[in-house]
This record gives sequence, C-alpha cells and structure tokens, in this order.
Amino acid sequence: MLKMGEVAPLNAEQSRAAARRRAAGLRTVASLELAKGMVVLLLGFGAVSLVHKDAWDVAETLLHFLHVNPDHRYAQVFLNLADNLTDAKLWAMAGGALAYSVVRLVEAYGLWRERTWAEWFALVSGALYVPFEAYELVRHPTLVHLTVLLVNLGIVLFMLYLRLSAQMEITDPAEHSG
Repeated sequence: MLKMGEVAPLNAEQSRAAARRRAAGLRTVASLELAKGMVVLLLGFGAVSLVHKDAWDVAETLLHFLHVNPDHRYAQVFLNLADNLTDAKLWAMAGGALAYSVVRLVEAYGLWRERTWAEWFALVSGALYVPFEAYELVRHPTLVHLTVLLVNLGIVLFMLYLRLSAQMEITDPAEHSG
C-alpha cells in the first residue's frame, strides 16, 4: 500500500516506454546539434574558400545570384563586411567555426549515445544562450528570434527534467526501505 506522497513504481512496460521516449528526445536534440555543427563547419569551409580571393566580388556575385539589390541597406552592410575581410580574418573565422563544430558534434555524439556528461553539457550550454536570445527577442522581436528562444528553452527544460529525474531515481527512498 502506498503512503501519502509516494508514487507507484513503473511496471516493466512503462519503464521501457519511458526509456524509448527519453532516447527519442535525446536523439532529436542530438540531431539538432549535429545539424548546427555541420552548418557551421560548412560556413568555415566557405570562409577558407575565400582566402586569396576578392571577397567584395564574391559578395557582389552572391547578391546578384540571390536577386538582391546591392543598393539595399542590408546589402550595403554585407558588402562593407566583405570589403573588410582579410585572409587572417577568414582563417580566424574558419578556426572558430571548426572549434564550434567540434563541440557541437561531440555533444551530438554524446546525446545520441545517451551519455550523462552530454546531457549536462547540453543543459549548461543551452542555458548560457538563453539570456542573449531573450535580449535579442526584446531588442528585435521576430519570429526567428522567438523560435530560437523557444527551441533552446525546450532543450534546456528537457535536459533539466532528465537530470532531475535521474537524481530522483538515485535518491529514491523506496529503494532503500526494506
């Protein structure tokens, strides 16, 4: 008989279903981290491909390909950024992209393999971004900023739930009563 405040233990089928949901959630987050890592890695390769080239010409060609008016305000900002690129800056950008990608890919691997360290890492790294994402949403409220914040908050809350659930399993007093 359960006492007040106690929760009935899960049967074997409920435990298996919970484990499948947990794994599916972790693999979803791992896939997102993999995608982020791969996109940034590709951007890094793009930066390296611009070394020893005239970035202004490349930027102008890209604007033309995308049918963007080069006189548009944002196009001008893009062209000015391209004009200030040096080979050293491109290599630095590529190095930063590589470092970020390695971190995201290692995290994705750990989450896919259901490693505790990866859950903690995803929780902490995701939580670090929340204030910046919230600030950007307040500063420039867009659907993109809202979506990024909500997805990241979802990941942080999911990882927090997993870690708290694991702690409760470890400290469950029902296991120690005889």
